[in-house]
Amino acid sequence: MANTAIAYKEKMKEISFLSLICSCLYPETRKNIMGDFQDMDIKALNKRASGQAFEVILKPPSPVSEVAHYITSPPKRDISLDDIQKKLEAAEDRRRCQEAQILRILAEKREHERDVLMKAMEENSNFSRMAEEKLQLKMEQIEENRQAYLAAMMERLQEREKHAQEVRRNKELREELMP
Repeated sequence: MANTAIAYKEKMKEISFLSLICSCLYPETRKNIMGDFQDMDIKALNKRASGQAFEVILKPPSPVSEVAHYITSPPKRDISLDDIQKKLEAAEDRRRCQEAQILRILAEKREHERDVLMKAMEENSNFSRMAEEKLQLKMEQIEENRQAYLAAMMERLQEREKHAQEVRRNKELREELMP
């Protein structure tokens, strides 16, 4: 399974995408292309509404093709001391920029935390002030109600006192007239 996957990848490298697309669009040129690849078969399947489908069948790789497709790494170029120094300086600059960015982000977070804390303290202060004002208004209202209640009681008491005096006077008048 692994060999067929490797062989498939190698064959796909051999076929340019343009030629594959052209073979899909122009089937008559596909016959010429198919002659170039002896270890791979391409079968056209039924045409579908979405386009044409193909089945790619890979034949087992031959020893000749493995040697021919051996890819070497590119030759290493000589690196001078100046190149190394430039790369080190660039890495140091990137590190400094990254540190500065991290410090800036941390400073922004601290500033945000400070703002949130100040806002919470302000809201707490406002809540306390509002609660105190509400309590003060309530206490004033209670005091006004108490004063009004006491005034009403005093007025009723005075009316009763007047009524009692009037009753006493009427009683005295009756006693005087009745001898």
